[in-house]
Amino acid sequence: MPRVLVVDDDASLLSALRIGLSALGHEVTATGTAAAGLAETAVGRPDVVVLDLGLPDMDGLAVCTRLRQWTDVPVIVLSADHREQRKIAVLDAGADDYMTKPFGMRELDARVRLALRHRRRGDAAADEADDQVVRVGSLRLDLGAHEATYDGRTVALTNREFALLAFLARHPGRVCTHGMLIDAVWGSGYPEDAENLRTHMYRLRRKLGDDGGELVRTRPGVGYQLVDPVDDVATVDR
Repeated sequence: MPRVLVVDDDASLLSALRIGLSALGHEVTATGTAAAGLAETAVGRPDVVVLDLGLPDMDGLAVCTRLRQWTDVPVIVLSADHREQRKIAVLDAGADDYMTKPFGMRELDARVRLALRHRRRGDAAADEADDQVVRVGSLRLDLGAHEATYDGRTVALTNREFALLAFLARHPGRVCTHGMLIDAVWGSGYPEDAENLRTHMYRLRRKLGDDGGELVRTRPGVGYQLVDPVDDVATVDR
């Protein structure tokens, strides 16, 4: 049974999440403060953390940053803040997904299940990366030979296109923001240039034959997400 840690200071919502997620087959632990959530993550080792941003003792953004210093547990953020910049800041801090309130319990359940699948695939990708090979669905990257194949055909990529695809493939299912991709491929000192990134992603998709965005999905104003097209549930902003 997947173990879900919910961190939220709204007692009524906390109760609803505990009851709803338990009924949908999850083992739920609930805490009302950031300090308790961090401690429970360290001790209880949950499979997924569902985190509210508006906590009384610490901003949720800081909690994400703190978690990413020592764990790769998937983090799904809950917030009433719909601002694009807030979403980007939270994803840059290490969150895997962002849901705005109000939301449906079944949608949250779907996102929890998706996060679990992506974590399993991410673990597998990390193991394969040790052998210089990363696979996501029918995409195969040989990091040592700098070779990419998709649907069984070889794809000729420039160094930057390959680096972009490799970064996304190492984080399957995770939303990678413009800043994350630019830092990883161009370097941390490079100015954030979303238009230049967009041009490279357009060329990459054309070469993959992914013009419809089935493999590399755009999160408007935020970044990009690589998914296995056979997944029938995608993390989509509401």
